[in-house]
Amino acid sequence: MTIEQIYTGCLAQGAYFIESEGEAVVIDPLRETAPYLDRAAKSGTTIKYVLETHFHADFVSGHLDLSKKTGAPIVYGPTAAPDFDAIIAHDGQEFKIGKVTLRVLHTPGHTMESTCYLLLDENGREKALFSGDTLFIGDVGRPDLAQKAADMTQEQLAETLYDSLRNKIMPLSDDIIVYPAHGAGSACGKSMSKETFDRLGHQKQVNYALRADMTKAEFVQEVTTGLLPPPSYFPLNVAMNKKGYDPIDEVMERGSRALSPRAFEAAANETGALVLDTRNAEDFAKGFIPNSINIGIDGGFAPWVGALIPDVRQEILLVTDAGRETEVVQRLARVGYDYCIGFLEGGIQTWIDAGMETDQIQRVNADDLAAVEHALIFDVRKPGEYETEHIEGVKNTPLDFINDAMSEIPKDQPAFVHCAGGYRSMIFTSILRARGYDQIVEVRGGFKALKDSGKFETVTEVSEHAKHE
Repeated sequence: MTIEQIYTGCLAQGAYFIESEGEAVVIDPLRETAPYLDRAAKSGTTIKYVLETHFHADFVSGHLDLSKKTGAPIVYGPTAAPDFDAIIAHDGQEFKIGKVTLRVLHTPGHTMESTCYLLLDENGREKALFSGDTLFIGDVGRPDLAQKAADMTQEQLAETLYDSLRNKIMPLSDDIIVYPAHGAGSACGKSMSKETFDRLGHQKQVNYALRADMTKAEFVQEVTTGLLPPPSYFPLNVAMNKKGYDPIDEVMERGSRALSPRAFEAAANETGALVLDTRNAEDFAKGFIPNSINIGIDGGFAPWVGALIPDVRQEILLVTDAGRETEVVQRLARVGYDYCIGFLEGGIQTWIDAGMETDQIQRVNADDLAAVEHALIFDVRKPGEYETEHIEGVKNTPLDFINDAMSEIPKDQPAFVHCAGGYRSMIFTSILRARGYDQIVEVRGGFKALKDSGKFETVTEVSEHAKHE
């Protein structure tokens, strides 16, 4: 028996390939099927089942495409009602893979169909728990995402999750390994560990939500405190995972059209497509296509796309670093943005060489900003980061809520924007620049540069919200 965790850092997501005696299952696969098909082909293994722990909100699963390409049935836990053929397993049902068994543990609370899979070896001993979003390392799944679908309050869902943890998971052997669907950085929890697996016995000791003497009321209070609003794309991804989506091969073909500068400009004008530039902040600032926005591929790309582009059906034209076009199209598809319609062939240099118009971002370093009298500065980090420490007198306008912040940022005077290190502030600045904020200025190096300069007073205000974020 082998267990392989296939971890994707951009989404802080763990998929699993479990193999025994020439048979395999894949749990919570990402949109692209090649990694799983390649693993099966390499070892001569047949993928027997595709197991889903729940209807994911933060990414589009590859269950449909993988099932079609392998013939393996899709399995969900009790109460799931997808719009496609699937095995809806009952609590306690077992699936044989070679010499090992996966037992269904229905664990509602994060969502009502949430299910864990308990792995038993050939002797029936408990070896591992694939816990989905029910139990993370250091945390549990947030109970506020399925309120509408379940017709329940987040408090009622939290109570349900408490019962699932106490009745289904905590009685299991301390020696089993917990393999969750996410790690630190995912918006599906609030205080996940950077570790991506752990022994259940250790989690019982250190995970706040598994405290043995915790009452249900205390649990509800703890897990519902400090929750930030979920990204707007979450319900859209749930719908795609439940109802279906275009095959990934079609999505990749649609997005992989190489366009000359003139063809690119014509496509933008004719379709109203969003021009998304995925280069790093430094390169973007030096020159970009007017009205394009920057979300760098080498950062929290997919979650920020999901948070800031409200419609997954939005047509998108790409400007990327040469050779990374396919990667960008694929990573957009992971979060349901299937309507990329092409990319600028040769990248920004071909645009410049063709004599096309470019724009630039105004930037300032910490020393120069310190010399500006009565500078109007906006901190676009998350509230928890801001409350932990920020520049005195600076307002918090989180990137997540940029639309709310726009009314507070003037167009008729310079406004300076910073985040922690520059990734988010360039996103923020590019969006406002595209909306006509011509005097928006990005601060190089972010909060770290401002603090390290020694020219700005900082304030520490650790609130209960910050502690739980």
